[in-house]
Amino acid sequence: MCRLFGFRSAVPAAVHPSLVTQKNSLVIQSREHKDGWGIAAYGADPTPRVAHGVGAAHSDPDFHRVSSLVSSHTVVAHVRLASVGAVEMRNSHPFLHGRWSFVHNGTLRDFPQHQKALEALIHPEFRVNIQGTTDSERCLYLFLTRLSARTALDAPARVDDVARALAETMQLVAELTDKPGQPRSAMNFLATDGEVMVATRRHRTLFISDGRRGACGKTLLPTGTRLDQLVIASEALCGDQTGWEEIPEEGIVGVDGQLVLHRWSVQDFALSR
Repeated sequence: MCRLFGFRSAVPAAVHPSLVTQKNSLVIQSREHKDGWGIAAYGADPTPRVAHGVGAAHSDPDFHRVSSLVSSHTVVAHVRLASVGAVEMRNSHPFLHGRWSFVHNGTLRDFPQHQKALEALIHPEFRVNIQGTTDSERCLYLFLTRLSARTALDAPARVDDVARALAETMQLVAELTDKPGQPRSAMNFLATDGEVMVATRRHRTLFISDGRRGACGKTLLPTGTRLDQLVIASEALCGDQTGWEEIPEEGIVGVDGQLVLHRWSVQDFALSR
């Protein structure tokens, strides 16, 4: 289990409050999720700058230093509680491929039993890039396998294609791992190329906010709304009474390159073989 954070803004902005100073910041969450951290930030280059650590974010000066320096239009951050894979740098999120950043909050059921079958679903072009031992990194490359069937990975992506690729990843994993009467695989994913950002919810909590003040857990952002910023988090951060909305189970939410909000459910996307 882990915790994830995504930030997408029309203009570069600091994320230090969300990561460090808010009531339920990632630093606070890292007291439980203590097995590594990572922050990816996008600047002028299409590929993000990333910093990783293998200790607890709350006690790592590098996490505080990096958090205080980041000002960007797109940021992805993660704190890890190891469930699959050792506590080491190669298993720390975000995982990167070219311009894409990917984080996972959750665990695939009985991953060692299904690992080979999952890897068989990944195109060989991507499979050779696997470096670590986590279920999450393999989900990244399955997502890229599905996305690359629709669009070039080095070109601007359509938000619907990203949502579909994530939904197909969830469906394919669920077919492998889920058994009747047993807990399901947890798959909160977040993927971005620095412009499009999409997140999914399955068997973990997920919240979004546009940064405005409001009752925590009550705000509803309509589909088609053009935002100044979008914040996505595993748990509501609730700093300064910011309004947060909980995404429904099997929900998918994201913004396109113009920061227009889109919503789907996994069931909106029929799995294509």
